[in-house]
Amino acid sequence: MKRSELAEYIKETIVEVLSEASVEDVKNQETINKLKKDELELTQKIKALGEDIDDDAEPKASDISSTDSVSVISRKLQDTTKEMKSTVNKWKQAEGEEKERLLARLKELTKIKKELEGLL
Repeated sequence: MKRSELAEYIKETIVEVLSEASVEDVKNQETINKLKKDELELTQKIKALGEDIDDDAEPKASDISSTDSVSVISRKLQDTTKEMKSTVNKWKQAEGEEKERLLARLKELTKIKKELEGLL
């Protein structure tokens, strides 16, 4: 088989394979693409909700009482430090408005941490 014949054979084969896709196959693929896009959007919303829940779970400055025992204050300090580390990791990956929100949270956590260290 000559080179030109081989090239022609390949072109014909490609055209045949591509023309085999029916209208129904194209519609199915469009539906699949739409479902994947919807799934991605839902995943992002769930992730955002999870981050909001995590922010509210940690101790605030108002939760700290000077009558707490050393072990309780130490645990709160550990929790605050752990949240700071996770917030820093999120801050590194974030952009724009989200980054500013995380920075404000880090400043808030720093105040809480200093207050806890002062109580110890």
